[in-house]
Amino acid sequence: MPDSHLSPLPDLPVPPPALLKGAALFLDFDGTLAPIADTPDGVVVDDELLVLLGQLRDRLDGRLAIVSGRSVATLRDLGFAAFLLAGTHGLEFAEPDAPVEAPARLPAINEAEAAFQTFAAGKSGVLVERKTISVGLHFRGAPQWGAAAGDLATALAEQLGLAVQPGKMLYELRPGGADKGSAVQSLMQRRPMAGGTPVFIGDDITDEEGFAAARELGGAGILVGVPRPTLAAFSLEQVAAVRHYLAQGVAATG
Repeated sequence: MPDSHLSPLPDLPVPPPALLKGAALFLDFDGTLAPIADTPDGVVVDDELLVLLGQLRDRLDGRLAIVSGRSVATLRDLGFAAFLLAGTHGLEFAEPDAPVEAPARLPAINEAEAAFQTFAAGKSGVLVERKTISVGLHFRGAPQWGAAAGDLATALAEQLGLAVQPGKMLYELRPGGADKGSAVQSLMQRRPMAGGTPVFIGDDITDEEGFAAARELGGAGILVGVPRPTLAAFSLEQVAAVRHYLAQGVAATG
């Protein structure tokens, strides 16, 4: 994660709706567009959100992308098939209703998944999430296992040549070479995102790479949730505030 020039001041301003004029908008999902659920499959995307995002995408001439740690397949299952998607922290890409661009699942991921399953066995609240090309170990329901989960993920990453991706109450193992920042960099070179000013909205530490890339390209990041040192220039306090801001953006870009 980029740690240079992190703002030590948590009192960031609320972003003006005019920031979205001419924007290439990048949106994290969990904790940004929907509250983080106790389990990975506990999130439901409502039609109101999909309509709002569709309106804003159209106002931005298509320059709206969902950038998530979830796989493209899962994002599509959640209802985002009509949107530009970057999944698994920038390892997967998909245009609306088009084939997914992604590397093959590595045998090492299967080994890591087996080790995670062994670890989770008998530990109530510890869950293994199988993704298309990665695997996650969640301990939101059993935070007392967090340190041990981190030690296991770190050891497996070194042993198997994988990247360990910490998140909110989880550790994910995946191939290296990509993050949300590289996803922004890549998508900004493609239509429809090319030509816009990047704005990245996210809540997690994994979104800092997205904030950094947006800033490097002349745009800005918007942090959602609890204040912390960040590369973002603006902040919104919660998911409901994000939706309100995006609705304001529809009006501002009309």
